[in-house]
Amino acid sequence: MDTEQLFYTQNGYDRADTGPLTTAMEDYLEMICRLTRTGGYTRISALARELHVQPSSASKMAALLRAGGYLTNERYGCLRLTEKGAQAGAYLLYRHDVLNRLLRRINGSADELEQTERIEHYIDVRTVRNIDAFLDGLPAR
Repeated sequence: MDTEQLFYTQNGYDRADTGPLTTAMEDYLEMICRLTRTGGYTRISALARELHVQPSSASKMAALLRAGGYLTNERYGCLRLTEKGAQAGAYLLYRHDVLNRLLRRINGSADELEQTERIEHYIDVRTVRNIDAFLDGLPAR
């Protein structure tokens, strides 16, 4: 072997990841993006309901995302995406959709939400784009 491969545990890979968003932050931002599609905003209560968490947990995460410049938190618990948040959220939705399409295709199922949610955080942008191109090149079923 010419190059030495370095193996780590999942925790080791997670600690080495220096990206701006944790996996939990990605989950929240993805859902906020989903919920703001129609009205331009969502509320903490709706976010908590959709993610099956307590409103206090959703509020804490919203504060972290606001501090990172991804959203604004307005009166009455209204959350709006910033430009940075909208761009990041659009990618998260795209990544989710591509992986869900792949898993549905290879498993012959109508939905693969749980598996998609479990693995989407661990695939990089290049791989997502390559999966999308691969799927686009397959004949329709």
